[in-house]
Amino acid sequence: MIKKLISAAAISSALLISSLTSAADIDANADVNDIAIKGYDPVSYFMDNKAMMGSSDYTATHKNAIYQFASADHRDAFRANPEKYAPQFGGFCAFGVTKERKFDTDPTAWRISDGKLYLNLNKNVQKLWLKDVPGNIAYADGVWPEIKGYTDTVLEDR
Repeated sequence: MIKKLISAAAISSALLISSLTSAADIDANADVNDIAIKGYDPVSYFMDNKAMMGSSDYTATHKNAIYQFASADHRDAFRANPEKYAPQFGGFCAFGVTKERKFDTDPTAWRISDGKLYLNLNKNVQKLWLKDVPGNIAYADGVWPEIKGYTDTVLEDR
């Protein structure tokens, strides 16, 4: 009986470590299916000046997350230059990064600044972000390398 309990505990530990390792491999804010930015098309912010849902028909992988696109043209543009289109700070809330935290985002609370896409937790938080975009970016750029690997992501209900 004790052998079975020890064996079960060992298997549970191995599964837990395996699941943590998988999550650690994702270098972006992604859901349980590894879909980044809740399925929104990152290229649409740049080319269409709006947040558009992507489709599972058009996908590309970047930093171990799956991005979805509204069209093959958007997917191809992303594949040609993913760093141009992928959201900053791995798609976590840009204002949250200034607070040294990783928060989920609302893909409709977005802003392009100096050719880079920034997402925020929600539109109220975005108002705070917009009060000093250059200062917030400078600070967030400085702390992001330190908090990037944090696993204590806060997924807030809006």
